[in-house]
Amino acid sequence: MALVHLGAWLRHAQYEFTTVTPATHARVNARPGAGKARTLRDVFGWSRPFDSSLLPVEALEAMQVGKLLEPQAGLFRSKVRFSTLGSMLFAHSAYPTQGADAVFFGPDTCRFASLIESTLRQQPLREQARILDVGCGAGPGGLVAARQTSARAEVVLADINPQALAYARANAEINGMAGVQCRQGDLYGAAEGQFDLIVANPPYLVDPAGRVYRNGGGSLGTGLGERIVAEGLPRLRAGGQLLLYTGVPVLEGRDPFLAAVGPVLGRAGCRFDYRELDPDVFGEELEMPAYAGADRIAAVALTVQQH
Repeated sequence: MALVHLGAWLRHAQYEFTTVTPATHARVNARPGAGKARTLRDVFGWSRPFDSSLLPVEALEAMQVGKLLEPQAGLFRSKVRFSTLGSMLFAHSAYPTQGADAVFFGPDTCRFASLIESTLRQQPLREQARILDVGCGAGPGGLVAARQTSARAEVVLADINPQALAYARANAEINGMAGVQCRQGDLYGAAEGQFDLIVANPPYLVDPAGRVYRNGGGSLGTGLGERIVAEGLPRLRAGGQLLLYTGVPVLEGRDPFLAAVGPVLGRAGCRFDYRELDPDVFGEELEMPAYAGADRIAAVALTVQQH
């Protein structure tokens, strides 16, 4: 697979790149001298057009075979980005992520991974645990969880977007993780049985374009997060955990997501912890009509423990 070959080559080249928010990316690429790539980070991180002489023939051939090259005014542009997360490398969609099937990766992904790592340090998974990453995107949640545990785990990466699963499958191989299952379907419809750990970082914004990676559903973008909690509780084994990283619009000091899922968790008798990780993300979205009554959008973490 072209993505795997390209990822292996970038690893050998000691490539590193931290993907930023779209707003920051736009500002950096608008700087003088940033119109054309000069380095691998420019090509595969900043998504800048490049001259074919910048890459070795083998890399260009792999990109051509995988249809990962886009001609642009006498130059080329990579259709894929690569981001580092700790010691791991992840392929995902190039900037800007405008396509209906685009696969996003950014600062939210880093916070999500940190949540998983800190939780599993405190409560390691049992031997032969089952891990499910719901709405996996490029697969960082499930792969980070599996990497965090020394137990032999069964990992299922599930997403409704075929393009996301193509990236997730490649990323499992790039990071040397054999036996990972990639399943297509709507949330839990893609996987069977119960799990010891369910992780999820769903889209949580209102997106008029309806892009899969961005549109969270419902009038405020919290629909998918609410479904992940309600539908996920029966899919947890006794003692199992659900880790949800999402965003919530705060309306005059009120949290509509917690108001929706709190009673569900209470009726189920689950222990849970809920906290803000960042009080203000994607502030530019407040200009959208859907958020006319919102004070801010907060990044939150919900950790649920099944009884």
